[in-house]
This record gives sequence, C-alpha cells and structure tokens, in this order.
Amino acid sequence: MMKIQIGVLACLIALSVIEFGLASANTVPAFLWSPHLQRANGEMDEAVNYQVMSAKDLVGSVFTQGGWSNFLCSEKKVEQAVDVALVFIGRELRSSDVSSKKNSDPALVNTLNNLFTASNFSLAFPYIAAPEEERMESLLLSGLKEACPHNVGVSNIVFSDSCLVEDGTIQKLSDLQSFKDHLLARRETRKEGETDLVVLCSEGSESISESGQSHSERESISELVSSVEQSGSKYTALYVSDPYWYTSYKTLQRFLAESATGNSTAGVSTTCDELCKFKSSLLEGILVGIVFLLILISGLCCMAGIDTPTRFETPQDS
Repeated sequence: MMKIQIGVLACLIALSVIEFGLASANTVPAFLWSPHLQRANGEMDEAVNYQVMSAKDLVGSVFTQGGWSNFLCSEKKVEQAVDVALVFIGRELRSSDVSSKKNSDPALVNTLNNLFTASNFSLAFPYIAAPEEERMESLLLSGLKEACPHNVGVSNIVFSDSCLVEDGTIQKLSDLQSFKDHLLARRETRKEGETDLVVLCSEGSESISESGQSHSERESISELVSSVEQSGSKYTALYVSDPYWYTSYKTLQRFLAESATGNSTAGVSTTCDELCKFKSSLLEGILVGIVFLLILISGLCCMAGIDTPTRFETPQDS
C-alpha cells in the first residue's frame, strides 16, 4: 500500500512539473479592462484567473464575464453600456514576459499594467493556450456570432488589414490613422445604445520595419486608447497575444524567399535567441527533475521493501 501511495505521489509531482513547464512556455496573456464599467453588486469576479484555458474559452469569458454580449447584441442592451469595444491582438508577448522582469517588451508590459490597474473593471488571464488551428481574430468573430445569433450588427465591426478573417462583409482599415478617422466619424453617426467593435491586429516587429511604419504594439494601443478617451466615448478593451501563427508565417516566408534566391543555407541564422534558451533550459530542468524523481522512487521502494525482524532471540549460554 505504501509503495502505491509513493508511486501516485511521484506521478502527480512529475505531471505538475511538466504541466507548469508547458503552460509557461506555450501560453499567452490576455487583459480585459474598462474605466467606464462597474462591477455589479454581489458579482465580484476574480480580477485574475490563473487557470490554463483555451482561446475559445477566453472568448466565451469575454462575452459572459466581460459583458460584451450585452453591448454587441441589440436584444441584450443594458443600462451600463459602452460606445466602443477595442480588441488588440499582439504577436510578440508571452506569459513568461509578464511574470519575468526580463521580458521582450517592457514598455508594452508597463503600458498594459497601467491601463489595467487604473480601470474600474478589469480581468486578467495570464495563461491562455495559444490557438493552433484557428487565429484569434477568427475565434473572436465566431464567438460573437454564437453570443449574438439573432443580430450581430456586422455594420459596426471593423478589422485591420493584418487580421485574417474570411467574412467579406466586414470593413477593413489599413493603418492606425484610418482607425482614428473611423472612430471620429462614428462618434457623429453612432446611434444611442450602439457599440462598435474595433479589432487591431499587430503585424510584428519584422513586418513593421519592412513596411516603413514606426508604430509598435505599445504605441498603437496608447494612441488608439487616447483617441477614444479624447473623443469622450466610453470604451472597454481587450488585449490578447497570438504570436505563434505570426512566427510560423514569417518562418515559412523567409524560407521561401531564401529558396527562391538560392541562398537557403547562407542566410540562415544558427544563433539561439532568448526564447530558444528558455525552452532549452526548461527542457533540461524537466529531464533532470524526472531523473531525480526516479531515483527518489527507487530509494523509497527499496526502503519500504526491507523486512527486518521485530525481535531477536537471546543467545544461549554455553
């Protein structure tokens, strides 16, 4: 019985170590905030949800806990409404960047932290499993259609050109200035009770440098939020990172470009960046931990198998 308990305990420890390692390496953060919403009495939701959840579950939580279904569905209008629902989909931030002091973009983390802590309503999801089959913008659009089956209000939805959505009826804008002009125009034409959904997808640092644009993720978030606040519109915002689709696309694009020029090996970088070092250290730690667990289990089983007599016979006097 003791051997079984020891084996079960060791397996649970090993699974928790592996699960923590995978969660920290393959998850992304999400932040939901609004300076204009108030928590309902008796509905004190947790400000931070530390569970590892899928991207689809995140979208569901945004529409339920965040109340977005009440804003974007005409049949669910409530008194506590907003004019604009902003969505920022990043391409570079990971869960480890939020918890670690040495992150890839400290300015972006500080900006999100300031917006999050200064808001009346805020929810944080530090560990979101990055979507593998669908992009985040597609999951957001499908979640909106599920939450509002009768009237989605597609005319009030705007995506950036960098977002890959298959719905051809959705309006798309090219740059940050176009979003500012759109928000200013909608302020004059928006009817009372309507809420606009504005989705801005980042193109990543490499695409920004190639296209000549100087707007980073932090600058785009700061300028767009400032533009909404200066217009006097009430808003709620969601930031979520989706770096894996972008990384895979850029790797394939670079490979095809090198193959076309015939320099498939000359221009390939063999250096290990910060993410590579983190993954290699994590894998090394997991392997070493498994080895020590096996040694511990073997030692405990050997100790439990020792069968010593409980009493010794007294020697007979010769």
